[in-house]
Amino acid sequence: MAQAEVELDIKQAIASSSSFGPREIQQIRETLSRDFSQMSRLREGVDELERESELSPAMKVRLGVGSYLLGEYPSAVEALERADGSALALFFLAKSHFALEHFDKAQEAYEKAGKAGYDKGLCTLGQIESLRYAGEFDKAWKMLEEVQGSAAQSAEYYYQKGAMLAVMQGDPTDSIELYEKAIEINPNHVGSLFKLALENDRQGNNEAAKDLYEKSAAQFPPHVGTLMNLGLILEDLGRFDQATQCFERVISVVPDHPRARMYLKDAEASKTMVYNEEDQARTDHLRQIMSRPVTNFELSVRARNCLQRMGINSLGDLVKITEQELLASKNFGETSLLEIKEMMTANGLRLGQSVEQRRQPDMPVDPSQMSPDEQAMMNQPVSDLNLSVRARKAMIRLNISTIGDLMRYSADDLLECKNFGVTSLNEVREKLGVFNLKLRGE
Repeated sequence: MAQAEVELDIKQAIASSSSFGPREIQQIRETLSRDFSQMSRLREGVDELERESELSPAMKVRLGVGSYLLGEYPSAVEALERADGSALALFFLAKSHFALEHFDKAQEAYEKAGKAGYDKGLCTLGQIESLRYAGEFDKAWKMLEEVQGSAAQSAEYYYQKGAMLAVMQGDPTDSIELYEKAIEINPNHVGSLFKLALENDRQGNNEAAKDLYEKSAAQFPPHVGTLMNLGLILEDLGRFDQATQCFERVISVVPDHPRARMYLKDAEASKTMVYNEEDQARTDHLRQIMSRPVTNFELSVRARNCLQRMGINSLGDLVKITEQELLASKNFGETSLLEIKEMMTANGLRLGQSVEQRRQPDMPVDPSQMSPDEQAMMNQPVSDLNLSVRARKAMIRLNISTIGDLMRYSADDLLECKNFGVTSLNEVREKLGVFNLKLRGE
């Protein structure tokens, strides 16, 4: 009979004088992946070390690693720089510098860690990632091509290669294949899970994105972007309690994360929203009407044939087409149009109804009065504003593709979009403000 797995005492693993190396750190991570509430035990262990008046260099390694796992990177750097100079200390010093975006210092520490005896492949791949984030793509690619042996067959190698190709080529096809290769080698590779989830998210494959984000979030430490984007997807699905937990996990690691705090506030507010059964009943009734086939109604043979040729099968299809479009169809005359309009009126609908509802409001200013530079700015893609995931999804829902499209909307128009709250509105205002632009009516 297999023995039951003994749960690691995280506090003891950090604060005692027991064996402490990569194996024990991996055990801590696995324990936290299974039960995130164990973070409190990690906190207790780190606090106990911090209360010591004098720590040996070896114990400062434990303090530094513990601080890194808590997301307290400045404290981790301080402890590890005063530690014993071991390969372990240097490796986690590099990871802490990287988390703080000190990419030059991270490269230097990774190089020292490799020379001191830490896994050279991991250290080299860490240097490559630091170079990529620093924008030194040619140098990073050259170093990547020189990776050999087992490191060149690792999940981390395929992930780093995929990430490099993504920034150098722009086309994600090759990168996706490499991320998938990394997942074949290590099904729990956090970075690859995040990248694949993000690509599915961008393509609108919400279910696949959610599954990948959830798998990535189950690892420790998770990618902050994983928790943020998963929180937004869960919020879209109305699972506000779970969305709140995602944002709380970000804040537990990065207490001053501005977007996590704003999104947490929005998610908590959403939990208190009252479900309006009357509104839902009206929506369900309208959906039933829209789905009715046109063959259910008494129409002339000519009208039916015309609708069939145009691929119009339901009342819902008719609200998407205008009178002019019907009349432009071969053999469709005023008599057939009158038949259709009477049928629609009897069901509380009208031709072109959804087209009218989708129509964008007027521009806040007359484009003909703009300078060439201003008109060019109106044609810039809205992606140039670098909006958050939540705001980008609202742009997609509203069919906003350019900055000019966005300026047609008022604050109230945007707030009517699902899950677009005051936080996202302020973000849009701020981004437009950089270009001295405003929403309609402001």
